[in-house]
Amino acid sequence: MAELHEHDAMTCRSCGREERASEGYPCANCGTFLCLVCTFRGVTRCARCRGVPLADAPVPEGGPR
Repeated sequence: MAELHEHDAMTCRSCGREERASEGYPCANCGTFLCLVCTFRGVTRCARCRGVPLADAPVPEGGPR
């Protein structure tokens, strides 16, 4: 029998970090996933809704680049 390898993570559409899907909030405009770190920093809209390309969006400490 094949092993299941579940991946319960989503990419934050504000900073680009991959975080657990159950620990995030939706963008106030379009509903895409925002991580807890961005939410705690007061981010309520994704990079696209703010008019910033995701590649140019600020990355919280410890995030990928």
